[in-house]
Amino acid sequence: MTHSKCKVALLHAAGYAGRELARILLGHPRVTIDTLTSRTFAGKPIWVAYPSLRGESDLVFTAPDDLDLYSIDAVFVSAEHGKAAPLLKGLIDAGYDGAVIDLSADFRFRDPRIYNTWFGHTHPAPELLENFTYGLVEIRAPYGNDSKWIANPGCFATGISLSLWPLAKNLSRFEAAVTALSGASGSGTRPTATTHYPTRDGNVRAYKILGHQHLPEILQILGPHADIAFVPVSGPWTKGIWGTAHVTLPKGVTAGNVASWYHSAYGSARCIRLWPNALPELRYAAGTPYCDIGFVERDSKLVVGFALDNLLKGAASQAVQNLNLLMGWPDTMGLFADG
Repeated sequence: MTHSKCKVALLHAAGYAGRELARILLGHPRVTIDTLTSRTFAGKPIWVAYPSLRGESDLVFTAPDDLDLYSIDAVFVSAEHGKAAPLLKGLIDAGYDGAVIDLSADFRFRDPRIYNTWFGHTHPAPELLENFTYGLVEIRAPYGNDSKWIANPGCFATGISLSLWPLAKNLSRFEAAVTALSGASGSGTRPTATTHYPTRDGNVRAYKILGHQHLPEILQILGPHADIAFVPVSGPWTKGIWGTAHVTLPKGVTAGNVASWYHSAYGSARCIRLWPNALPELRYAAGTPYCDIGFVERDSKLVVGFALDNLLKGAASQAVQNLNLLMGWPDTMGLFADG
C-alpha cells in the first residue's frame, strides 16, 4: 500500500452482510471505505440503505458499472451466489490486482463439478477456483504468503465446522447428526413465500434436509472420515444460528479427552468462546463476532452445541478477520475495543 490506510471497496453492498461490513469497517483503525456499490441505491447516501449509520458517514453508493479500483487495496464482494464469479472475473481481466474477500459461495470449492451438483449451475470462471483460499480463520490460517483471494465461509458451515473440528482432528472416524436453526436474515433481503417473516414468526420449518449446499463445505474441512447428517431449520428470529451435533464417542474416549481437544484447538482463538459442560445460548452470541461452542457428555453420548451471529461470525466479521490476516494485522483488529 502506498497510503497510510487500507482502501477498500464494498461491492453489491446493500444487503444485510454489506451493512455489517460497512459498520465494522467504518470503525476500523487501519481501513478506509473508498467505494460502495449498489444498483438500487446508486447516487444515494449510505444511510438510505443503512438508517442506523445516519450521521456516521457521508459515503454515497455508486453504480457497479462506474467502478474505478485503480487505488483500491482490497475488495469485499457481497453479491448473491452465482453473481460474484462473473463480477470478479471481469475485474481481474480488467487488471485488478488487489486482495479479494468474496462472501458468496462462488469460490469456496476447487472442483467446479460441485457447483453443478449442489448449486444447479455451471461455474462461469472455473480457471479462477484454484487461486482462492477457503478462509475459515481458526482452522485454516495462516494461509501462506501467496494467498490474497479469500473465499469467506458460509454461516452454517462456519458454525458446524468449528464445532466439530476438534473431533475430526482427533478421531479416525465419527458420525454426527446436526440440526441447526437460523434466523430470517440468513435468507437475504428479498422475501419469498417461505422466508417472508410473517410465515416464520411463531414457526420452525426444516428445509433442504440432508441436502444443504453448506454440507460440501463442512466435509471439505472435516475430511472424508466424518459422516455428517445435516438438517437446517428456519427459526422465528432475525439474527443468529443455534444448533446441536450428536456424536457417539468411541470406546475409551472420555469427557476429559473431549474437553482437552477443544481447549487445545481454540484456547487462544479470540473469536471462539468455550462452554464446557453446557450448551451455549443464542442470545449471548447474536450481535457479536464470537462463535460459542459447548459440549456435554454422558455414557459416551456427546452433544456439541454452537451459537453464532450469521451476519457477523457467519459473514461480515469473519470477512474482516480475513482482511486483517491478508494485511498482516491481528485477525481481530477492528472487532474489539482493544484490537
